[in-house]
Amino acid sequence: MGLNTSAQAPLPVGEVSRLIGGWIDRLGAIWVEGQITQLSRRPGAGVVFLTLRDPSHDVSVSVTCYRQVFDAVADVVAEGARVVVHAKPEWYAPRGQLSLRAAEIRPVGIGELLARLEQLKKSLAAEGLFALDRKRPLPFLPQLVGLVVGRASAAERDVLENARRRWPAVRFEVRNVAVQGVHAVPQVVQAVKELDGLAEVDVIIVARGGGSVEDLLPFSDEQLVRAVAECRTPVVSAIGHEPDSPLLDLVADLRASTPTDAAKKVVPDVGEELDRVRMLRDRARRHVVGLVDREERGLAGVLGRPWMERPHRMVDDRADEVDALVDRSRRVLGHLLDRADSELAHTRARVVALSPAATLERGYAVLQRADGAVVRAPGEVAGGEELRARVAEGEFTVVVGTDA
Repeated sequence: MGLNTSAQAPLPVGEVSRLIGGWIDRLGAIWVEGQITQLSRRPGAGVVFLTLRDPSHDVSVSVTCYRQVFDAVADVVAEGARVVVHAKPEWYAPRGQLSLRAAEIRPVGIGELLARLEQLKKSLAAEGLFALDRKRPLPFLPQLVGLVVGRASAAERDVLENARRRWPAVRFEVRNVAVQGVHAVPQVVQAVKELDGLAEVDVIIVARGGGSVEDLLPFSDEQLVRAVAECRTPVVSAIGHEPDSPLLDLVADLRASTPTDAAKKVVPDVGEELDRVRMLRDRARRHVVGLVDREERGLAGVLGRPWMERPHRMVDDRADEVDALVDRSRRVLGHLLDRADSELAHTRARVVALSPAATLERGYAVLQRADGAVVRAPGEVAGGEELRARVAEGEFTVVVGTDA
């Protein structure tokens, strides 16, 4: 409910605190899960004070309970433990502080944690965060490697020493963070985001040297999983815990069994690469030498052929063939011309024998009327008609007798 206040009619602090307390008192009891970060059990005191923190967020709340409530779980609950608390919110008006009054505290068992992780795993897998097609390949030779690891830890030493032993020129951008406890998730997430924001970082390694299931819970946190999934830089998970794989292993682009294994997978071995280059160079040399030898043998075979030893021999052989063909052509052409000449003479003789001029040479004459028509029968002319007579030496005019 809104309050009618103004700069001229403000509410006193006590009234505001009282109103807030009234609103909070109307809230019912709730179940809250968190991690105990501070625990205060003063000897002889009837009240126990503790702080519950959300490992995924930088949020905590104070909890109080009667000593008998905490004594029921005192043997299994300590700082760092995850618990579920049944409590009612309370408002301490004099100091304006919110706290929870716990009526029951239950430790969260390993089975419950694993069940929740399995449920979270299925949920994130359904979103496609673990899909293989999202995995990015690692660069062959990273120039700058981002490393998220505990300060002065064995994991940091293993990664740095093994990587530099394999490739002395490799450079690292290290972010030292808490790798367990309530501060682990926000620090790891921030470090991953910082390294991902550096354009010169080629790959990011998140490393830890194993631990219990509870110790590795930060690396299964949803906030961290989503932060890694959003990275543009390939991420390698090197948590080093074989029995129970944290969710970071599933979302990372590559999983390494240990920090040492991560160094081996991220950085190539200079000795192995030199051996590989030497092997490839020898293979290339053998291939080139074999190719040159084969071509030399082929060239020697070509040069050893007769027409290469005496290049003009081929021309001479072809010249003889050309001369033979020319002679043959001349003979064939001569035969054809002789045959044609004989046929022409024979045909000419036949033409001469059959021509009208030859007939006239034998004393015959051709009579033609004035219109040029040849006279073939006596009845075609009349007496006294002039005709033209054509003989071998010329022609003359004749007159048909009247007795015709």
